[in-house]
Amino acid sequence: MSNFLYDTHSHIDLMNDFNETVKKIEEKKIYTIAVTNLPPLYKKLNSKLNSKYIKPALGFHPELIDQYQKYIPEMWELLPYSKYIGEVGLDFKVSSKSKIIQIKFFEELIKRCNALGGKILTIHSRSSADEIISIIGNKFNGQYIMHWYSGNLTTLNKAILNGAYFSINYAMVNSEIGKKIIDNIPNNKLLLESDAPFILLDNNTFFNTTDIEKIVIKLSKHKKIEIEEMKTILWSNFKSIL
Repeated sequence: MSNFLYDTHSHIDLMNDFNETVKKIEEKKIYTIAVTNLPPLYKKLNSKLNSKYIKPALGFHPELIDQYQKYIPEMWELLPYSKYIGEVGLDFKVSSKSKIIQIKFFEELIKRCNALGGKILTIHSRSSADEIISIIGNKFNGQYIMHWYSGNLTTLNKAILNGAYFSINYAMVNSEIGKKIIDNIPNNKLLLESDAPFILLDNNTFFNTTDIEKIVIKLSKHKKIEIEEMKTILWSNFKSIL
């Protein structure tokens, strides 16, 4: 069981080779949370997926909330029926002009998720980690994963105390800033993510879910933990959020 791999954040619906990607994930038995950026995209992905290993996540990317406010009611209609929620969150760097609507939406999302219970969120927090952690609070009725965390260490520690998990991607294990963040996350709070197709490998090809073991190898080396032990830790963490 400890050798199973997974991906908590992959944009499978944006892959050019969608069918081939799904086929390879199935073959390698990689448990994958397939995030989406809008409710209609979630419905489209959900309708064409019938997989033991790939679970679609109901998402509403913060960069799109202002432009696509018409889909907010659809988000609330679908929310009770999806265990996995993402990509959601706040973005005050790229989309600072829509800050008010983003916060209003995210506050409502957390309120509804708390009422429903049992949701697993993968959260975007660019230049907004303080607000994210404040809104979620320390009694969230579910699990949440800080996707590609890039905030400060004070907020990181607060998130850890509040129960957050952190998904690590290939870009993070290859940057000094990313490795500093990883050094401050307890091993039992580490998870894996590809964020495909938004990250490049060293040869400038796109990192895919099927490349996820490359992150394990890098993490193992950086943490000075044997690969099999690292896999066991990471798999145990994944099981703990399900």
